[in-house]
Amino acid sequence: MSEIQAPPDIEPRLSSGAMKLRHRKLNRLPWDHSGKHPGSPIFWNIVRLMIGVGLRYIFRKRELDKIPDFEGGRILSAIHINGLVDPSLMVAAQDRRIISMGRHDLMTMPLIGWVTRRMGSQPVIRKPEIELGVSDEKYAKKINDRTLLTMTNCIAAGYNALVMPEGKSHQDSKLHRFKTGPMRFALNAATLARHKGKSSPALQPVGLHYRCHFWFRTDVFVEFGTPIEVMAPNLEGTGEALSSGEWLEPPSTEVNSLKEELFSALSKITPDAPDWKTYRAWHLIAHVRANKDRKPLTTFKQEVLGARRVRDSVTRLESVDKLMQPSIQAAEILHSNDLDGRALKSLEIVNKRPSIKAIAGIFLMIIASPVSVMSTGLQTLAAVVFAERTDEGVDARTTYYLLAGMFSPVLFWPPIAFATSLLVHPLSLTTPFLTVLIMILFHLSNLTFLFGYDLWIDYVFWRKARLLSKSDQGDKLRTLMKEVSSNLNLL
Repeated sequence: MSEIQAPPDIEPRLSSGAMKLRHRKLNRLPWDHSGKHPGSPIFWNIVRLMIGVGLRYIFRKRELDKIPDFEGGRILSAIHINGLVDPSLMVAAQDRRIISMGRHDLMTMPLIGWVTRRMGSQPVIRKPEIELGVSDEKYAKKINDRTLLTMTNCIAAGYNALVMPEGKSHQDSKLHRFKTGPMRFALNAATLARHKGKSSPALQPVGLHYRCHFWFRTDVFVEFGTPIEVMAPNLEGTGEALSSGEWLEPPSTEVNSLKEELFSALSKITPDAPDWKTYRAWHLIAHVRANKDRKPLTTFKQEVLGARRVRDSVTRLESVDKLMQPSIQAAEILHSNDLDGRALKSLEIVNKRPSIKAIAGIFLMIIASPVSVMSTGLQTLAAVVFAERTDEGVDARTTYYLLAGMFSPVLFWPPIAFATSLLVHPLSLTTPFLTVLIMILFHLSNLTFLFGYDLWIDYVFWRKARLLSKSDQGDKLRTLMKEVSSNLNLL
């Protein structure tokens, strides 16, 4: 599989949607500078339920750390490599209502815009959109200042915010340069909180770890770093001005200091690797060490933390070429065969063929497919088509799968279930209950189908490992693994 890389500080390439500025919708979009959340509390719970269904469908295993206790509002920040899946995971991993901001077109486009507006999300007009003439500077400043004030007041009132401090989605294995917006409204939120006698806010680093972020049914681990409490700058009159609806810029020295602190904290819980080849090698070394100690890594979280320990050890050493070169080569052999360190056991490629999983998987998919195809087949097909044709980049693939899973229960299942209930029983007082039961059946059928699919993928994974073990590449891999094992002492 080819690598997907981007220069570290390039501005985002604008999609066709970002080139359309819908002034009327932006002007009418809900906002509030009193600290009241501009979204609907009822709809928030509905959206969380929708997100939960979507994430349950696109991920096989989710490991979510408990968010650390903190009284004040928080600004959740993470690396941004997986489109709308990144913020959706952050929403699902905590229990407070969230105020967020994002590209202006996401707030005004059909369907997605309808949802984001009711969630209270706020629009941003970015620098490249101004430079390309999508918006003039005056109008962009009006919208952006309005957004910053809304975010600031909500955070000061104790709500959590959700931001991607890089200001763009990318495909690199390390963080890109941060924008200053999150730090600016964090400092102003601290000023407002002090002015109103409320708890100080914090920047909350969030580690989003994917086995392979653009694969369907991959594994994910959501990690929380230590909250960074934000203290208010000592400036007279700022709290009164912000309370009156006037946006004032906090001191640039404190903005930059906070930016560096967040960048450092977030780097520790991201891959932070020179490239994906190196990162995969760290994972492989973690597996080799664990297998050698007879404590195999059984969860993706263990893999991530094991790879981090390898990273931290490697970066402290002057020369680790004897370890890293064979590790990178070995990891690339596995990756080129859609395998990873899980295919190793006691430094050998696992050579077994769990046919029972294949049989069980096929059986479950056949049993569930009539109901799943009827309820969710059309949405799935549409997601695949849009994912292959999008101009949003590879990270949009899982975004479309997520959207199909999210909107199926609210847009497609009710009419299908209602029509099905009428075929089973004439229209009566029991029809609503029967409709709900059928919708539950749709969900259970989809989960059954996906479980069968996972069993089949397990079989395919181990079959690929078996075929690799009998090939010339397998012989080379065994030689490389012995070299890796013999050089573990360098760590």
